[in-house]
Amino acid sequence: MSRRPEPKTSVLFVCLGNICRSPMAEGALRAAAEEAGLDLRVDSAGTANYHVGDPPDPRAIAATARAGVDIAHLRGRQLCKEDFFAFTDIFALDAANLADIRARMPADATARVSLLLEAAHGQPAEVSDPYYGDDAGFSACWDEVNHAAKALVTRYAR
Repeated sequence: MSRRPEPKTSVLFVCLGNICRSPMAEGALRAAAEEAGLDLRVDSAGTANYHVGDPPDPRAIAATARAGVDIAHLRGRQLCKEDFFAFTDIFALDAANLADIRARMPADATARVSLLLEAAHGQPAEVSDPYYGDDAGFSACWDEVNHAAKALVTRYAR
């Protein structure tokens, strides 16, 4: 029995707690890549350890489910040293987490680290954190990460 080779592109999305923005981005990219027939490895993590082992926020699950994407099975985890070598791209969802990621990045890391919306659209913008808001904030977050995921799929398909 032969093992399937690892995809050459692997993506990690990182926000603070890994229960809102980053799992939504993970779900969006998985769905967009599948639709395009693109083989990507996709995961998400948080810079903080607040929600390790927890499922995504129920509002994030609902927002993605409305788009036909299931993220309920995902569990929060914290960014670790190995991630800097295991992924080709690490995308921060905001500038504060980008700074935290870069501060933890080993000197010999192989991953490219950048802001998601800058990598996807060329604009150094942040994905707003919907955690302290209502369902509308989660819907807006979904729209942002889904649009970015589609742009990444176009880029990776080249």
